[in-house]
Amino acid sequence: MGKILITPRSLTSNPPDELSGLATAGYDVVFCTPGKTPDEAELIKLLPGCVGWLAGVEPVSEAVIRSADSLRVISRNGTGVDSLPLAAVEAKGIRVERAVGANATGVAELAIGLMLSACRNIPAESAGVRDGGWPRLKGREIEGATVGVVGMGAIGRKVATTLVGLGADVVAYDPFNPTLGPLEGAVRYVPLGDLFAQAGMVTFHCPMPEDGRPILSAARIASMPEGAIVVNTARAGLVDDGAMIAALDQGQVASYATDVFDQEPPEDLRIASHPKVIATSHVGGLTDGSVMRATRDAVNNLLTALEAQDVPA
Repeated sequence: MGKILITPRSLTSNPPDELSGLATAGYDVVFCTPGKTPDEAELIKLLPGCVGWLAGVEPVSEAVIRSADSLRVISRNGTGVDSLPLAAVEAKGIRVERAVGANATGVAELAIGLMLSACRNIPAESAGVRDGGWPRLKGREIEGATVGVVGMGAIGRKVATTLVGLGADVVAYDPFNPTLGPLEGAVRYVPLGDLFAQAGMVTFHCPMPEDGRPILSAARIASMPEGAIVVNTARAGLVDDGAMIAALDQGQVASYATDVFDQEPPEDLRIASHPKVIATSHVGGLTDGSVMRATRDAVNNLLTALEAQDVPA
């Protein structure tokens, strides 16, 4: 029936049982290098002959898509598709499926954890005690703080719900202004510029803008209250790295907590090693529940799409 390529790092290092449905359906399952993000050369080597691809966040070039001579469906184990050259994908008639909301709980909980870590200086406190010291750094509270949520999809809504429960004044921006449902009256939409001007803490849960430019630029950082906290579990490119380093050095931003980098693992460590940065290794969706849900949904979406294409018109 053809081959299916598996590339997400969370699935190649320790393949979960949820992938077994692919073999049961009669497909040959092919893996990239376990635990590694495949580069262009490896994808070009592995994709020929594959009718399906269960894809992660690895960057995909047009050359990769050109090499995919039999590919019919790309199924993401997450929501974002900005790593795909969508025009080239569409031109070849390749269908794209997404596991919408499957990893929302894991990413949302990490975002809240990073915000709490920044507020209470947890990494510095832990390191100091571990080294034999007794640091007692004054923290800040989320209750009563104005917190901005950029992007109100599945992840942003979970984050906003938790922040409301913690007593924060939550402002949000989303270009589509989705209905707030149970959050109506507890969260208010504001223009993007107003969000940065008002919020002492900001968390990102959105894709990259179409123009590829950072949302958090030097000018917007300067408009934020002094000593702001910024959390990014979405896309590295949403934040201007150079402007962020300058803001951290100057104290305009007190802490930048990020789970995402332009290159992973990063070779340029100016952000990752900065003393005011809390860095994690793109583990937002790496929980038992999130991996299970995302893999299950991605496999089901892939099989359903392939089977639909096999049905005679």
